[in-house]
Amino acid sequence: MDTFGPLVSAQELEDRLDTPVLCDVRWYTDGRIGREEFESGHIPGAVFVDLDKSLASPDNGAQSGRHPFPTAEDFAHWLGSIGVSPSIPVVAYDNAGGFSAGRLVWMLRMLGHPASLLNGGLPAWPGPLSTEEKLPEPTHCPTRPWPTALLATMDQVADHDGPIVDARGHDRFRGDHEPLDTQPGHIPGAISSPFVQNMVDGYFLSPEALRQSFADQGIDDAQNVISSCGSGVTACHNLLAMEHAGLGRGRLFVGSWSAWSRSDRPVATGE
Repeated sequence: MDTFGPLVSAQELEDRLDTPVLCDVRWYTDGRIGREEFESGHIPGAVFVDLDKSLASPDNGAQSGRHPFPTAEDFAHWLGSIGVSPSIPVVAYDNAGGFSAGRLVWMLRMLGHPASLLNGGLPAWPGPLSTEEKLPEPTHCPTRPWPTALLATMDQVADHDGPIVDARGHDRFRGDHEPLDTQPGHIPGAISSPFVQNMVDGYFLSPEALRQSFADQGIDDAQNVISSCGSGVTACHNLLAMEHAGLGRGRLFVGSWSAWSRSDRPVATGE
């Protein structure tokens, strides 16, 4: 945890539990409530993070997508409210291998903030769970502008001549069904790269295995990659996987399919 790479093991976290602010970012699309899951048991000392309220601005129904980024000012204010200053590291987890917690880790890392994803998530934690929540002392966290070089606009996605990776499942990519957005399909030219293929049994593959997986998709350098998904959440998982693989940092299309499908842009279906 001294270098704060994109991943940290449960053993490393257990040895340094008092060092980072620990964030429980459980979030679901199946009707379960993250706060209720947190209250039923979480890693001791963790604070609950509501993805919809703290890691996104409200969906305004326009082409910004379902989970637009919060303003830099709102994000800094929220970080300070949970005791995070630029010198305080953060470790985030969920119970789905980083499905939702990866969003917070990526947002912080793109700001140059020390942040890691707990590899294996809550199931990897060997110790007892707690039902108590004690928020850290609030602190001041200065506003840091979102780095536009790591965020892709819809126009940039449309004109992109490099890989666009889509972290949704193959069925949603093909357009077999679409449970969340206005129409099925994918961005023309995108590559189906479900985030679940970055893992085995809930843990990230080794850097070597991830490099091979991305190489099989024609990716050996993340700098020319734009990562997309449904609404800019699981796309962060692919970005963290590329960084863990040593491929560098790609760009996030925050609006992702939820923004693209609301626009008048062309839509592709099938493989």
